[in-house]
Amino acid sequence: MREVVQSLEESRIREVANEGLGREGVLKFWFGESDEVTPEIIREAAIASLQAGETFYAHNLGLPELRHAIAGYTHHLHPGQHTDAWFDRIAVTSGGVNGLMLAVQAVVDAGDEVVIVTPVWPNLVAQPRILGARVRTVPLVVDDRGAWCLDMPALLAAITPATRLLIVNAPNNPTGWTLSADEQATILAHCRGTGTWVLADEVYERLYYAGDTANGAAPSFLDVARPDDRLIVAHSFSKSFLMTGWRLGWLVLPPTMTPVMGKLIEFNTSCAPVFVQRGATVALQYTEDITPALVRHLQRCRDTLIPLLAALPGVTLANPPGGMYAFFRVEGQGDCLELAKRLVREAGLGLAPGSAFGAEATGWLRWCFASRDLGRLTEGVERLRRWLAVQPGTHGTGL
Repeated sequence: MREVVQSLEESRIREVANEGLGREGVLKFWFGESDEVTPEIIREAAIASLQAGETFYAHNLGLPELRHAIAGYTHHLHPGQHTDAWFDRIAVTSGGVNGLMLAVQAVVDAGDEVVIVTPVWPNLVAQPRILGARVRTVPLVVDDRGAWCLDMPALLAAITPATRLLIVNAPNNPTGWTLSADEQATILAHCRGTGTWVLADEVYERLYYAGDTANGAAPSFLDVARPDDRLIVAHSFSKSFLMTGWRLGWLVLPPTMTPVMGKLIEFNTSCAPVFVQRGATVALQYTEDITPALVRHLQRCRDTLIPLLAALPGVTLANPPGGMYAFFRVEGQGDCLELAKRLVREAGLGLAPGSAFGAEATGWLRWCFASRDLGRLTEGVERLRRWLAVQPGTHGTGL
């Protein structure tokens, strides 16, 4: 087995979740998904497809009906191009993570330099390393309020003509940090000058609460890019449509790259299952019924959880403008992996350790607030409050 594969680090989030196996009553906020099931109308479309016998291979790039639906959805959010022009740039993938891996495979050779903005979902760092790339990270910086911000001069200095690919995830998992349109334009202009590809993970685009854009979505590189830019944008049905287990995503590519991506998909997964694509097509037909309601609920979740956490002694965090996570640190606590395990064992509270997302996030914890029941969030904070109250090194006052 290749050494780089043997040396891959196991998921620290899974490590914490394993700590909770067999433990009754643990409140689980460690994984990045809602506890709400996929809407019935989507499930019914997939069932109808299976009952109709649609169990065969599909086009490598996805069903034309689904690609047209994605193109229309993209045009609605980013009207810079006509729907037909977007269609020629869409490739359907077997999940967002598969799309990201395909994008890296398409542009990165062994030995190439890849720059990644961190902290970030660990798969984004692992994927280029698996392919033998040299990875450099540019960490976000934290202000005194606990908000994570981009050090633009540091990022631009890191991207040189030797940089084959820049990977950036915004809205960001785990911090909620979001790029502005001006920042995206600056990054893209710099990468044009260096000949660097940009892989933008925008799966949380619709989970945006700042309300300062016309379409309600977070700023996108697609709004500032030309069709022929060296830009690949990754999306997923997982977050905005409550379809995490369906494993379906898509890429927006330069038009000349799309046919080549079809060949690469053939050598990875061949195609996405037809019944899953049928469900996704219906999801896009009802997107303005499904997604805005989901975002309103997630904002209620965020606005319930963040003030309660901020009121706890020794807790530092900022209100995230995007995503589905509260990212916070607790004064006086050490190794966040061990802290997360202790919270499972001693408080019945399941959170993800910040170190899973990069060394610069050591000491932080991620709390996924996508919960149907706001009471689970308040109960979780109460469990954390009681636990902190009896810990040395915090500002607890006892029980």
